[in-house]
Amino acid sequence: MQKVLLVDDDESFVQATQALLQNLGHEVDVAHSVTTAKTALSRQKYNTLLLDLMLPDGSGFDILNALPIDRTPSRIAFVTGHSAIKSIIKSMAGPGVSYLLKPVTLEQLEHLVGSSTPSSASRVSYTRHYGVLVGESEPMQTLYRHIDKVAQTQANVFIQGESGTGKELIASAIHAASQAQGPLVSANCGAITKDLIGSELFGHEKGAFTGAIARKPGLFERANHGTLFLDEITEMDIDQQPNLLRVLETGLVTRLGGSEEMPVACRVVSATNRTAEELAEGHFLREDIYFRLAVFPLQLPPLRERREDIPLLCQAFLDDFNEEYSTHLTLDDETLNTLTGYNWPGNVRELRHALHRAVILADKDQTTLTLPDNLGSPFGKPVEQSSDKGNLQPGKTIESMEKELISMTLDSVDGDKPKAADMLGISLKTLYNRLNQYKEREEIDEH
Repeated sequence: MQKVLLVDDDESFVQATQALLQNLGHEVDVAHSVTTAKTALSRQKYNTLLLDLMLPDGSGFDILNALPIDRTPSRIAFVTGHSAIKSIIKSMAGPGVSYLLKPVTLEQLEHLVGSSTPSSASRVSYTRHYGVLVGESEPMQTLYRHIDKVAQTQANVFIQGESGTGKELIASAIHAASQAQGPLVSANCGAITKDLIGSELFGHEKGAFTGAIARKPGLFERANHGTLFLDEITEMDIDQQPNLLRVLETGLVTRLGGSEEMPVACRVVSATNRTAEELAEGHFLREDIYFRLAVFPLQLPPLRERREDIPLLCQAFLDDFNEEYSTHLTLDDETLNTLTGYNWPGNVRELRHALHRAVILADKDQTTLTLPDNLGSPFGKPVEQSSDKGNLQPGKTIESMEKELISMTLDSVDGDKPKAADMLGISLKTLYNRLNQYKEREEIDEH
């Protein structure tokens, strides 16, 4: 059972949503204003916080900004009346905040919060897409569509995503979808020394350097007519990148110590856990090689942005472990709620590790999996508190956030105030009052 705080001043919406949440087996408290919400949050720790955008005495951003550090809910969602406002809020609140569209359905709530009724062991069905990927969330559906599209070409793919999001599995999926004649060959560029990177990529002839006692084909040769996956590509020494660029441009490889140019035809899938900002500012990749590698860029979502996939992943992992250890462990709803509520800074890799550890610790006669008291690992970098509370900048006032939201909404509808008010979930009178307040304060500031 989850503790949910529902903050909204629309009584009919509150009653309907509260009933749905209670049907799912959760305990629901209600607040109709910013003030009452703050009071509730100071007294009680909630698992889930559902926020209206505009409230009689402020906005949902006021509540986000005031969340106690030790009582921040694991799930936070704005409830909006229009899908068009979703992207605007997302740009202001950040990736740690979800969104529900009115009228809220039982399915939406179950995806966000889960169900604890009945509280018994249950099996979740799942599909292994391309034989390796599990997940049915919107981000994963988009990813599947992109894989299907790029598989019809020979374009190089550049994958970006946090550590543990499954970048090598994406390379496997692309290779499988491509139905390539050659093999999938993988290499971690961060694990190859500067002195050996040329030999590993392009191969060498006997006697090319000390220790080269025999001819060795390189990764490009071995991946001919298949897929070459270069993980941690940004860890390759930048002085070695022109040699890689030449092969990407010409499709010809020359082994170290050799003179013969050999044609190679393979798709290069490369990956990094560095962000776009780091790539732009850190000089990890030459610009010319980036455009050769990133003909088709893919961005992998962190697990905390596709929580609805966690039960599917858990079941898939548990099936694997049950087969490996000859066990028959199952997951109950309470365990799934706990797993879904955790932020998983180490992403899918950390989730798998936690389940593996729990399976190993299970007694031989145990049938339902029991989680350890601490899900976190010593190597998992905790998600910063701002990821849960949104990208609120220190020193930025709630009024300025609200003003920015209203301005962005008006811009998105070309200044149509009735439509903007409808999207924001407030009356036209309230919108005019807010705009007049901003104008008066600007005039005061000018004087």
